[in-house]
Amino acid sequence: MSAEDNIKKYGINLPAAVDPVGSYVATKISGKLIFISGQISIDENGSLIKGKLGKELNVEQGYEAAKRCALSIISQLKKACDNDLSKINSCIKITGYVNSTDNFTNQPKVINGASDLISQIFEDKGAHARAAISSNSLPLGVSVEIEAIFSLN
Repeated sequence: MSAEDNIKKYGINLPAAVDPVGSYVATKISGKLIFISGQISIDENGSLIKGKLGKELNVEQGYEAAKRCALSIISQLKKACDNDLSKINSCIKITGYVNSTDNFTNQPKVINGASDLISQIFEDKGAHARAAISSNSLPLGVSVEIEAIFSLN
């Protein structure tokens, strides 16, 4: 199935692609690669998902926050591809940052939220390399931020 078919099949609602609020661009195409700037955890109502994993949030809540980041990544990707996800060849890599306490060690389980969603939508084309990194703070106090690299056909 195509990515668009899977979005419909699973009843996935993509958020609007938000324009950057800083001195950067949301996406950058270089050759056959498209780089998606870090997308922060924002819920379906547009509110920031804030808090530290291991303190205010548990692994399941972090997993859902990472899924929300992945939805924003796909929205940015779709916008950059003129609303045509069939232009995507594959997901190359995602890098996830988890706002976590010193003792929290389940960053990979949190970032699985994004990895699982990308794989669900893009199927085999969604398989990617990944890093899951702990951070003592993220912009605006959000719990998760994820950046991505995709390749174009």
